[in-house]
Amino acid sequence: MKIAVIFPCIDWIKQYNRGSFSSDLVASIIVSFMLIPQALAYAILAGLPAEVGLYASILPLTVYAIFGTSKTLSVGPVAITSLMTAAAIQGVASQQAVDPVNAAMILALLSGFFLSLLGLLRLGFLANFLSQPVVSGFITASSIIIALSQFKYILGISASGDNLPDLIQTLVANIHQTNKITLITGSCALIFLFWARHYFKPLLIRFCLSEHRASLLAKTAPVLIVVITSLAAYQLGLADQGLALVGKIPQGLPALRLPVFNPALWLDLLVPAILISIIGYVSSISVGKTLGAKKRQKINPDQELIGLGASNIMASLAGGLPVTGGFSRSAVNLDAGAVTQAASVFTAIGVTLVTFTMTGLLAFLPKATLAATIIVAVLGLVDFSILKKSWDYSLSDFIAVALTMTITLLIGVELGVMCGVISSIALHLYKTSKPHIAEVGEIGGTEHFRNVKRHQVQTHPSILSLRIDESLYFANASFLEDEILKNIEQRKALKHIVLMCTAINEIDLSALEVLKSLNHQLKKLHISFNLSEVKGPVMDTLKKTDFISQLNGQIFLSQHMAIKTLVEQELLASQNHPDFKDFQI
Repeated sequence: MKIAVIFPCIDWIKQYNRGSFSSDLVASIIVSFMLIPQALAYAILAGLPAEVGLYASILPLTVYAIFGTSKTLSVGPVAITSLMTAAAIQGVASQQAVDPVNAAMILALLSGFFLSLLGLLRLGFLANFLSQPVVSGFITASSIIIALSQFKYILGISASGDNLPDLIQTLVANIHQTNKITLITGSCALIFLFWARHYFKPLLIRFCLSEHRASLLAKTAPVLIVVITSLAAYQLGLADQGLALVGKIPQGLPALRLPVFNPALWLDLLVPAILISIIGYVSSISVGKTLGAKKRQKINPDQELIGLGASNIMASLAGGLPVTGGFSRSAVNLDAGAVTQAASVFTAIGVTLVTFTMTGLLAFLPKATLAATIIVAVLGLVDFSILKKSWDYSLSDFIAVALTMTITLLIGVELGVMCGVISSIALHLYKTSKPHIAEVGEIGGTEHFRNVKRHQVQTHPSILSLRIDESLYFANASFLEDEILKNIEQRKALKHIVLMCTAINEIDLSALEVLKSLNHQLKKLHISFNLSEVKGPVMDTLKKTDFISQLNGQIFLSQHMAIKTLVEQELLASQNHPDFKDFQI
């Protein structure tokens, strides 16, 4: 195995030059401005000290730069995984005394091990079993919960819960305790951030900035409101009037350490860690592919598992929380001109410098401001259109999406993820267990066969041509058998069945046994069982068994050849038996 496969960074390091350095450095400065308030906010969202978000934004970025295959993906804390971390910690905290930071470190470590194991086993394809509509539904529901959970900081009251009913109940119950200074601060931050999202860029363009530069500066608007509200809190002494601040942040970085080993706690956090891994990986690979397409860069799903796994392991050792690829930061990284993962390394250096030099200033940052940045960020992820799209396209998809959203909103994110995974797999099994099976006939003057219900085609009373549009496996083989037997009951003149195998990529052992049973039944009924257009890999598998030797019929290279041969056999049979009824060609 080439060393560059294990360490993809070797490829871009070989081609690194002064131009790349300049582009990556500029991008890292812009992303650092965006990352620092986000990291603090997402740590608080997870129910952790603010500095934990900074710790999770240094080593993970550096490690991903070594093992990751995306040249622009920015790894760190994100809203969805932070919410899931909070739910997991609250779940175990209700059963036993738990240090939240230690629990977050355990989640990151278990997630890292799980992702790395999947990567080493080359199981990146498993992410495909979580359908994109279901993921969109989960993200929409989670974003609503995240936004609502932050209103306790906007109002300056106490509230708890990881689902919609609990959050609404506690917010309403405590709304009379609203702190006016906190409400003013949070509301001003919200208004500014919503305004900046739509009008900051046009304003900057009026000041003769290029559209590209204006777009980048507009995305750093949260930094501006962070500075303004922090200065206001410091100068006006707003903390004395009830405004909650981030508070003192330890200077520098903690020593690398493993989380405290507690078998019961680790076991309780195993399932949440796996769920965080799944959602984090699916989101990250989606972002990586989207950004890679813009630069014509290929993403390796299996290597991404290793890159994200190593990032989470290092996040744990650094005293951080689970991390994954974030869309907003990664998009800014790309737009700012990053060409390699060196930009992530420079960003990590920038965050490190902040932890050594600016923690005193961050202490005056209002939590209401961080809450506002989270609300504005996650509301951009809310997409109710997925309900209409899935309804218009497929009822089964709609049911899966609606169920995932409902469970997430009413019960919580963990059950929501489980519901999403189960519904995605169930949806796949349902669709493939009842595959589309079409009777086909030949289009006149051609050798092409099409569905008899959609085209004017030629058929023969004694020949049934069927095309199954799915591979055959344990869940759908009996469905094919039932369809064939039903046709036999309805067609008394039937003498030949031809299974057109153009869409069959695989036949598993269970399906093979069903085909053998079907072949045996047809033989008793004096009906030949034929196959056509069998793909090479499928034929290779069949040759390893006795199916071909026992087949009550033939295997034809093409459907046209199959029908031509069987028609000729019928004609010959009618000539040799004068009493045989005329066969219509």
